[in-house]
Amino acid sequence: MMNEKQVSYQTVNTYSTLNEQTEKTENVWVVFHGIGYLSKYFLKYFRHLNQEKNYIIAPQAPSKYYLNGKYEHVGASWATRENTQQEIQNALAYLDEVYENEGLKNAKNLVFFGYSQGVSVVTRWMAQRQIKPSMLILNSGRIPSELKPSDFAFFEGQVKFVYGTEDPFIDKDFLASEEMRIKELFPKNLKFVPFNGGHEVNQQVIIKLAGE
Repeated sequence: MMNEKQVSYQTVNTYSTLNEQTEKTENVWVVFHGIGYLSKYFLKYFRHLNQEKNYIIAPQAPSKYYLNGKYEHVGASWATRENTQQEIQNALAYLDEVYENEGLKNAKNLVFFGYSQGVSVVTRWMAQRQIKPSMLILNSGRIPSELKPSDFAFFEGQVKFVYGTEDPFIDKDFLASEEMRIKELFPKNLKFVPFNGGHEVNQQVIIKLAGE
């Protein structure tokens, strides 16, 4: 007879930062990468922001694997369909430690940015921990189906939903259903931000949003 059992153990994970947090820092970003990224490489999308004004923190998804089966480049995933709920709780516990280690409770202007799979991670974390960033940027991703308007009733910050007009994952059917749902989840301070491009992070959009 085959049984699946469970153990609990302590583990260690990294995260990456860009620039330094000083008295001149105006914005603290926490940026969540999508499938296939490593946090240190995901930071490249934020290098063009003013270094004195912006401090960027990129958490690292825990499940690493070789990309393309060639054993050369490494990517990572936040969760899969296997033991999904346990993977999510492990990821949220890790993010709690990053939050504490970086003193984000006292951040003056906290910005959350989620790209692709990072959208599901950041929204779950916000909802379950009731964290209140000044701005939530959702880039080319889907909000988990279990989240409800009541999960975000505490949040009054700005919400930007960013997507590429040529993104194969953001088609008309997706927009028709997801736009309505996002409006229900975030009825206040919501703005949709389309750009000419595909399933990607657009640096010019980030520059614009950083200035708002």
